[in-house]
Amino acid sequence: MHNAVRSNRVPTSGTAAKCVAVFSVQGSQARSQQMAGVRANKASEALKLVAVTATLASLALSASASDAVEPVYFGNGCYWGRQYDFVKTEQTKLGRTEKDISAVVGYAGGRKASPSGKVCYYYTNELDTIYEKLGHAEVVQVELRDDDSQMSKEDQFRMYAKTYFSEFNKLRSGKMQRQDPQDMGAGYRNTIGIPGGVKSDLFKILQEENVNSMDLREGAGNENQGPLGAPTEGDELNTVWVVDSTKLPFFRAEVYHQFHNGLGKKFPTNYTKDLKEQALKNKLIGTTGCPEIPFF
Repeated sequence: MHNAVRSNRVPTSGTAAKCVAVFSVQGSQARSQQMAGVRANKASEALKLVAVTATLASLALSASASDAVEPVYFGNGCYWGRQYDFVKTEQTKLGRTEKDISAVVGYAGGRKASPSGKVCYYYTNELDTIYEKLGHAEVVQVELRDDDSQMSKEDQFRMYAKTYFSEFNKLRSGKMQRQDPQDMGAGYRNTIGIPGGVKSDLFKILQEENVNSMDLREGAGNENQGPLGAPTEGDELNTVWVVDSTKLPFFRAEVYHQFHNGLGKKFPTNYTKDLKEQALKNKLIGTTGCPEIPFF
């Protein structure tokens, strides 16, 4: 059929002439359809290019927004009371309203990952997700923000650092002890996570605000080793492990741990109830895949 269409010979019989005519029409239609297909493909490719461009622009905006917020975390003992202290710092020092609060409790600083990727408190049947078994410590994450017109990220971090170092008690030996020494183990160790760790410019601020000369020690993340599970970065008196938060990320804790009363301390309901409800609404806190304890 294609040879008949392409042939230069003119057939003499009527049947042959009809065939050539039909083939010619079919060939013309095929070429038209082919050209229409090409145009459609070009239009489709153009739409794809627009979509890709829009996606890249969206990603650029997301990256820009992400760069405007820099999370850091602090740990020294039970995170319940520590979260309250950092919330108060955000409100009184950084001028943030309830809708702007960033302090949230969680787990960080461990080197091991669970098979499911989850990190949970002890109240779970999935024993391989328990935070302390994975090497993590209880911490509070807060945000440094470019949109805070009152102060720079460095000044915000300085306020957080002041709060952190004020949470220790000085012993007769001159060494600093956290407020809840009865909570023992690497899960309660002193740790600070900042992007870049000790190589970060923020580390200089830590050194300046370390008014009681605690041992700021470079950390690479904790891992429980040996038959007894000895930690590589343990709960040591007067020591703060400083780690790179980009390598040792933060894992948000369960909802029932958020905006909780302190150990032996009852916080106001505008913190334990109102602020918690606002945090849920803002999706600052939420389900993690770990069990929630409704009566806790």
